[in-house]
Amino acid sequence: MSTLRYVYWREDGVWLGYLEEFSEYWTQGVSHEELLDNLRDLYKDLASIIILNSII
Repeated sequence: MSTLRYVYWREDGVWLGYLEEFSEYWTQGVSHEELLDNLRDLYKDLASIIILNSII
């Protein structure tokens, strides 16, 4: 299993963050744990798009 690096911070009571590999795509969560779940989902979505584009 590979390690994903991410940047995160808390602003106005909301956790914000992005994956270093995809810094143009931000996500948020009401808790740090929710942010991590959203970052994992984001990675799965972006990785799927990359794989599909390489097949087509």
